[in-house]
Amino acid sequence: MSKIGRIGETGVSRLAHSEEDKLAVLKVKSWMEEAGLTARIDHFENLIGRLEGKDPNAQILMVGSHIDSQPYGGRYDGTIGVLGALEAIQTLKDKGMQPNCTIEVIAFADEEGSRFNKGLFGVRGLFGRLEEGELQRTDKNGVTRREALVAFGCDPSRFKESEYDPEHIYAFLELHIEQGTVLEVMDEPIGIVTGISGPLWLTVELTGFAGHAGSVPMQIRQDALVGAAKIITAVNELASMDKDAPTVGTVGSLQVFPDSRNIIPEKVSFTINLRDIDEKRRDLIERKLRDIIGETAEEHQLTYTLIEDTRSEPRFCSKDIMQIMRNESRKMGLQPPELKSGPFHDSLIMSYICDYGMIFVRSKDGISHNPEEFSAQEDISLGTELLYRTILKMI
Repeated sequence: MSKIGRIGETGVSRLAHSEEDKLAVLKVKSWMEEAGLTARIDHFENLIGRLEGKDPNAQILMVGSHIDSQPYGGRYDGTIGVLGALEAIQTLKDKGMQPNCTIEVIAFADEEGSRFNKGLFGVRGLFGRLEEGELQRTDKNGVTRREALVAFGCDPSRFKESEYDPEHIYAFLELHIEQGTVLEVMDEPIGIVTGISGPLWLTVELTGFAGHAGSVPMQIRQDALVGAAKIITAVNELASMDKDAPTVGTVGSLQVFPDSRNIIPEKVSFTINLRDIDEKRRDLIERKLRDIIGETAEEHQLTYTLIEDTRSEPRFCSKDIMQIMRNESRKMGLQPPELKSGPFHDSLIMSYICDYGMIFVRSKDGISHNPEEFSAQEDISLGTELLYRTILKMI
């Protein structure tokens, strides 16, 4: 998989609905078919491999993750969850086992959200949870999501045909790299996830007035970038207030107009990514941040808009599924620690549809969204084994 969209020696770039993304989807689809599953790509670009169960009326067990990446990503994020799920179901097939319920291995489209600044697209689409205007969102080259989907081969006018009735879903399981350092510090290969922090994504646009960098006096400037710098610093300071809290805040994308060294910046747009497992604490930080944005705009004579791209409450894993994972881990001679997830995953949306469970695999140095991202094959194998054993107990 890492040969598709490869950057450097170890990195990958497979942006949602891109040519690289399509090559990866088609590659995994061929592997699903080789494993004996029926496979299809829906109109949201979700890839779904299906193993029929004995009971046609039983709810579906979904297992999977995503294979799209960040523009400067690693080989393991999301991908091990799709390939691990396929490995587990192929093992069922190899042993001649037919589950009572149908199992679907799924690679959700655009989990990352990096291209159109709005993630979890495929999983939200699957259950009719898309928001107004999503197809009009553009990437940095001005391509709309609608155009990208059509170029991929999807038909947005037929979205309804691809939607599922939530009542038909039994549960969802996801294997994923940790993307943090907890397991490495504890010298544990895998962990059981307890819940996912609630993400809040905002986009801020500040507008001032352009002028000559050499002639406009400092005291009368309306410099949008100076205002943005103060707000960006505030994001970092607010998220760092409680050193014992898992709060994180990030500004990861910034655009400056007119983007010239000899012109005072007139317009600056940037993203804010705020997460916490404690929703009240996150919301308190948000209120303080909104006040700072307003005060900064007033101080520098700027106007501003604040757009909410994503807001979710923390979502906790099924206690029953966690217990299955504990029991099966003991049989493997393991006692995985239990930990929360700071990053969001497709499981976040699935938590509104059905019970869900997640398994984390150790990440070297906690690195992710970086070509140096690494998880050992031995650790991935243990995570996949636990996933397989959990599936057996649930079918």
